Amino acid sequence: MDLAAAKMIGAGLAMTAGLGAGIGLGNIFNGIVSGIARNPEAKDEIFKAGLIGAALTEAVMLFALGTAMTMMFAF
Repeated sequence: MDLAAAKMIGAGLAMTAGLGAGIGLGNIFNGIVSGIARNPEAKDEIFKAGLIGAALTEAVMLFALGTAMTMMFAF
């Protein structure tokens, strides 16, 4: 197998984390909306916890993106 092809396949596989991050963000914001709908008084606490979860999920996506870019351009 050609080295360039292997790099592209590896980078594509690394970016499959983007699919999981997208699904995870959808689930997080679904939980935020339904939690606030059920208990409006706890809106601030639910929103803070949801934003922390969203930031951690986005961090996973950014790590995957960094890994993919490193595979493509550094090696």
